[in-house]
Amino acid sequence: MAKKKAPVLTPEERLKQALVPEAEQPYSIPENWYWVKAKFIAEIYTGNSISEKIKAEKYTGKIYGLPFIATKDVGFDNEINYETNVRIPDFSNFKIAPQNTALLCIEGGSAGRKVGFTTQDICFGNKLCAFATRTVSSKLIYYMLQSQYFVDQFSRKKHGLIGGVSVKDLEEIGFSIPPLAEQYRIVSRIESLFAKLDEAKEKLQAVIDGHEPRRAAILHRAFTGELTARWRVNKGTSFTDWRDELLKNVTTRITAGGDKPEDFTELQDECHKIPVVANGVSNDGIIGYTSQARVTGETVTVAGRGTIGHAIFRAYPYYPVVRLIVIEVQNCLDARYLRCVFEEYPEKGTGSSIPQLTVPVVKEKRLPVPPIVEQQEIVRILDSLFAKEQQVLVAAQAALAQIDVIKKSILARAFRGELGTNDPAEESAVNLIATLPREG
Repeated sequence: MAKKKAPVLTPEERLKQALVPEAEQPYSIPENWYWVKAKFIAEIYTGNSISEKIKAEKYTGKIYGLPFIATKDVGFDNEINYETNVRIPDFSNFKIAPQNTALLCIEGGSAGRKVGFTTQDICFGNKLCAFATRTVSSKLIYYMLQSQYFVDQFSRKKHGLIGGVSVKDLEEIGFSIPPLAEQYRIVSRIESLFAKLDEAKEKLQAVIDGHEPRRAAILHRAFTGELTARWRVNKGTSFTDWRDELLKNVTTRITAGGDKPEDFTELQDECHKIPVVANGVSNDGIIGYTSQARVTGETVTVAGRGTIGHAIFRAYPYYPVVRLIVIEVQNCLDARYLRCVFEEYPEKGTGSSIPQLTVPVVKEKRLPVPPIVEQQEIVRILDSLFAKEQQVLVAAQAALAQIDVIKKSILARAFRGELGTNDPAEESAVNLIATLPREG
């Protein structure tokens, strides 16, 4: 029986098939734009499945051929790793994504979350999907795949235990398409704005990564006398007033916390529960059981296990448990200053199975001891500098979190025809960079 020929459609009928019905268009676009189903603007297809055995035997370590790209080779930052050590010499039998093709992961945990853009011809895996464009800018498709609109459409079409979207379903998703010249202008504008945001992101990340080194540098200056050098000049004192001491010589008591009694009861003190500080160095403590001795006054508690050597200043009554080492200071030593000393000169635990810090080790700790008034000045300066550092860190983290939001906003505006030459996103990117703290 002869196969029926497909009916020949008129240009109007073909256009009607390609366009998304007005009732199904998710948002308004300019008059000279069109909502077009994906299958009419790109050839959408998945790659090849290769077993690990065949991949190792035939394609791993090859010098010639096209690189084989799997899902793992596409990063969440949209970068594609072409140095995979897997190449396909006989690529005539494989699906190929040409250079300048948008690539999308459509199956598994990364489905809809990994998008790449090829800079060379590749062979690729069956969980990746290529969008080989016919009549529109391939970069426009690449950015559309990252838009919140497409992400939402993709999520609605997910199915199965693994979580994926079929090529057939992808082909029916609508894309808002401007005239060709406008496509290239939009892509250029997106890339210009994204470049500014990426610059801000890089600098913000440098600020965040530098937080701990900056904090360490401040502490070093504090305990080498540099931080209070000008203060000493104003007060007529000298660095020679500093002395090197063993901790046991400037404290009244260094002891470990007590064990949990068998018949514990929650302790009441003047109608208030007294914290039992356990499990390291929690500021709030844990109400539950009492230890052998109540501690009052200003002290420093040091973690003997867990976060070994981490210290906290305490100025309220509490009951320490066995994992904590309690240090009560003499009048020549400020407890807040001592806590900072432990941050600059942390102690390490001993023992192979369960490392722990012991009272004898803590007693032999050496520390610089300036006059008490200078200790207090050091603490005041450190508190001020660390507060500013924390503000910088929080601001940088908040700004960094905003960058992806701004990028989504840019894409949303771009595919609605609202991305002008003086866009608010550009001002946001410039402002992010302008507010970054200077080095040092």
